[in-house]
Amino acid sequence: MTEKLKTYISLFSSAGVGCFGFKKEGFDCVATVELLARRLEVQKCNQKCRYDSGYICGDMTLDETKEKIFSEVSFWRKKHNVDELDVLIATPPCQGMSYINHKKNDEKKEMKRNSLVIESIKMTKDLKPKFFVYENVKAFLGTSCLDVDGNFKSIFDAISQNLEGIYNILYKVVNFKDYGCPSSRTRTLVLGVRKDILDVSPYDIFPNRQKEKTLRQVIGHLPSLKVMGEISKEDIYHAFRKYNPIMVPWIENLKEGQGAFENEEINRRPYHIENGKKVFNVEKNGDKYTRQFWDKVPPCIHTRNDILASQNTIHPVDNRVFSIREVMLMMSVPKDFEWNRIPYVQLNALPLQEKEEYLAKMSINIRQNLGEAVPTIIFQQIAFKIKFAIENLYSDGEILHLIQDENISNNESILCYIRKHHTLGFINLSKIAEYANALRENNEAFYTRSNICYSILKSLPDSKNFKSLKIMEPSAGVGNFIPGLIEKYRDVPNVCIDVFDIDSNSISIVKELLKIIDVPSNVHINFIVADFLTYQNKEIYDIIVGNPPYKKLTGNPKLLSMYKNTVVNKDTNNLFSFFIEKSLDCGRLVSLIVPKSLISAPEFNLTRKILANHKIEKVIDFGEHGFKGVKIETVAFVVWHNQIAENTIIESYITDAIFQQKQSYITDKVYPYWLLYRNLEFDEIARKMTFGIFSAFRDRTITKKITKNVGKIRVLKSRNIGNNEIKNIEGYDCYIDDVSGLAVGSFLNKNNCILVPNLTYKPRACFLPKNCIADGSVAILETKDKTIVITKKDLAYFATDEFSQFYRIARNFGTRSLNIDSNAVFFFGKIKQGE
Repeated sequence: MTEKLKTYISLFSSAGVGCFGFKKEGFDCVATVELLARRLEVQKCNQKCRYDSGYICGDMTLDETKEKIFSEVSFWRKKHNVDELDVLIATPPCQGMSYINHKKNDEKKEMKRNSLVIESIKMTKDLKPKFFVYENVKAFLGTSCLDVDGNFKSIFDAISQNLEGIYNILYKVVNFKDYGCPSSRTRTLVLGVRKDILDVSPYDIFPNRQKEKTLRQVIGHLPSLKVMGEISKEDIYHAFRKYNPIMVPWIENLKEGQGAFENEEINRRPYHIENGKKVFNVEKNGDKYTRQFWDKVPPCIHTRNDILASQNTIHPVDNRVFSIREVMLMMSVPKDFEWNRIPYVQLNALPLQEKEEYLAKMSINIRQNLGEAVPTIIFQQIAFKIKFAIENLYSDGEILHLIQDENISNNESILCYIRKHHTLGFINLSKIAEYANALRENNEAFYTRSNICYSILKSLPDSKNFKSLKIMEPSAGVGNFIPGLIEKYRDVPNVCIDVFDIDSNSISIVKELLKIIDVPSNVHINFIVADFLTYQNKEIYDIIVGNPPYKKLTGNPKLLSMYKNTVVNKDTNNLFSFFIEKSLDCGRLVSLIVPKSLISAPEFNLTRKILANHKIEKVIDFGEHGFKGVKIETVAFVVWHNQIAENTIIESYITDAIFQQKQSYITDKVYPYWLLYRNLEFDEIARKMTFGIFSAFRDRTITKKITKNVGKIRVLKSRNIGNNEIKNIEGYDCYIDDVSGLAVGSFLNKNNCILVPNLTYKPRACFLPKNCIADGSVAILETKDKTIVITKKDLAYFATDEFSQFYRIARNFGTRSLNIDSNAVFFFGKIKQGE
């Protein structure tokens, strides 16, 4: 079997220093785009692409450049059977964004230049890779750009508005020194994971936190260079770059951390000559002409790392700027990275004069490329994790083997596997959690995939909003939300997470799983084995998040009575409704994933009313994408307790869209339930109709056990219902002789009863014929006001495309929640006279 290729494209790729990390992890570059030919030449030296056509020298704003990218993708699709791209990388130029750029004059000109990021967004939308990686300077997200809609907005808004419908996206400003880079480098990473990539979230592909390194640890093994122009015999790139000798006194007496402007002797301070006289420079930037510390983290590498006057360029001991090799080490560039078509080994063997000529010609280009680059180790870590996600390298076969072992219990099998393998680095927490959750008995608690957890967690407030934080997960299961909560809030000084579950076995597994996770010292986790609904809790939590059980409580009237004594909505026996109410009682912000029936079902009318009295910040419609192998539609909500309602963000896994509505608009009391997708077209059709005129009935007791092929009374089913007609279908029809004892019997030969198929987005209607009844696949409608006359023209409207589109919005694009009940029947209205 041929190994499936791992592919990526790279936009604004410079010399490919960062992308080299993807090459190291076995990824194939389909196309790499760079404006400057000399930089693209470096990529060719490293054989980045298999085919020469993959190296694209061009302007990303031009159609011809984009067409070359599409052509390469098409070529790989045919040549290598690559159906879809795995990764898109984009590092657009950062002029106008960087804090060190002091020459920003024309704001609109800068915004247009920054709009190069929009080309990355457009390419991401067109190609829809499984993952995307954007990297840029710290100020990246807050910078203005010209978006695809022609409006100026922040880059953050442009990315989120264009891509968050398709991707789960993590926006994070980090210092790469904390993630394996051997130098300080504060940057923005934006990681996107397509929402159909199951059990993978942006946290899963984010680089690992690592202990920072000192400059001594990074370059201390290299030989000292004392003589200006000296080139190490062992390494052509370890050389003393020449500079004007008049500068030597400026730096020769500096101690670590001192700058030339601190010299006590004035003649040792930086100056320039004007009209034959010394004019001493004015100190504008404190880290110019500054000697670095051996035992501190290496400094950020800038593009002008070739001169003393740049930022943090002077060696801790030698009177020189850092050599190219030292800069490469500080940027984690591997030694096998080539800068020239002449291999490094051959360059190193050149005579001294030829080495000098080579460095004189190439060093500035190399240094500039390094100053603009993404540290190789950062992209290599991301590539490594994406590779695991793509190849499914995590092994779970032994879990199945252990579960089948008769000598140990199921729960102990999971724990045994975790203890044995957590040090090997390939254990799949999500997979173990899925198995562990399957062992839970009679709890109707579904395993929450990590990508679904992330969709909810990303909607919670950022860590910068808190100095301390108290979180609760009221029905934790095997702790699917906990790793994400830890990662999201690891920068909050004090975090307390209370983990509730009624099942002690689940809590045991959570504890074992957490031994694998890097839990920072500021995060404290309390485990509480208890029924959240009856637990006497006096705490008020900043955040309550989780996935409560979806189960109607039957067979235990005493417990049900206990639950109902504490809630407002007593019309339901479903536990998740009780969880919502109690969570709102003790949480400032509540975010739960629940069945989509919450949005529209009559039994949750009061629950919706309670929620609508608070600020509904967001609703995520997962449709049927929430749970593996479970045919249930779900939504998640983010609600702020007792805050004033404003706008609500709707994120839809069904329409791949994210948009904003006024809360009062989607929860409008004119309608019987929430309308997440309501829009102007919907309102225009609604204006023409009179609603709420019908009641609905369905008899779900009619089954094959009581019907037969012939009989006195015909039982109509959904396929029999046409547009103002009854369809006769051979072999489909069934009959019954006696309707006594059936509730539907009251409709037999009753005038003006209307039949509508129950579960369909192709509504049609007809009148109930004589000597016929209908089974549960058909709703029987009657007018509440007997003076209202329904005509065949009225019924014909239900079969139109216009009403069908309207009805989809009215049913919130549901699939499993399409029953025509006392709420949904509201939308079968009558066209107003004159419309």
